[in-house]
Amino acid sequence: MLEMRDVTFHYTDGTPVLEHMNLTIGTGEFIGLGGRNGCGKTTVTRLLMGLEKPVSGDIFLDGKRINDEEAAARSPYIGYVFQRPERQMFRPTVRQEVAYGPEQLGRSREEVASAVTAALQATGLEHLAEAYPPNLNRGEKQRVAIASAIAMHTQYLILDEPTSGQDSADKKSLMALLSRLHRDGLTILIISHDMDIFAEYCQRVIVIGHHTKAFDGTPQDLFTKREDLYELGLNRPDAVTLSQAVAGLPYCKSVDEFTAAMLQRLGGK
Repeated sequence: MLEMRDVTFHYTDGTPVLEHMNLTIGTGEFIGLGGRNGCGKTTVTRLLMGLEKPVSGDIFLDGKRINDEEAAARSPYIGYVFQRPERQMFRPTVRQEVAYGPEQLGRSREEVASAVTAALQATGLEHLAEAYPPNLNRGEKQRVAIASAIAMHTQYLILDEPTSGQDSADKKSLMALLSRLHRDGLTILIISHDMDIFAEYCQRVIVIGHHTKAFDGTPQDLFTKREDLYELGLNRPDAVTLSQAVAGLPYCKSVDEFTAAMLQRLGGK
């Protein structure tokens, strides 16, 4: 379990970002992290990764305080996919890029090769193993970053706005990959402004507002019980709005679910 206990963070000029932040991320969860631009979402993930340090409060992994661990020390168990994944790539081929992490952990050549092969297969990148990473499209670069985390047998994967700028097909492909990795045991935390992702894929949503946690619960509770979505920088997904507008229709987390529910109702008549 990853935990933030009473964590406060502000910039050097004293501008507050997070105040008395508490959250837990349990093994095997699929969590969405949302809120307005500048609310501190990315800061939360940077604190978890060790890219920033709390002004006060503590961060724990399985009960062990890790405040003083640098990002490199946390990378074997927390993987991070930046909004622009090319910024974390520097090797000449996809295979070598994915191999970097296991090599830095001191694994044998055979262990590295096995981990890389498995990671490339899991992310569908076998055919791009010898490609030059900067030449890949954005979706492929994200898969390389994900494969790099998988090769290190990461327990937690954090992604910052992974579907921004992608078309519907690329978005569905990426979310299908993340869903499959989650089913295989990977814990996923995804920052996004796409509420459709929260509704359809996440088990739990955490919303940051007013420098601390403003909501922590299921997507259904968020989208059906909160009246302050706009103030929090969120919107209600179309599928939820439509299903609520039809009397007697169950909560629908996706347009496909709404369509199926409507067809079933019409077929019943």
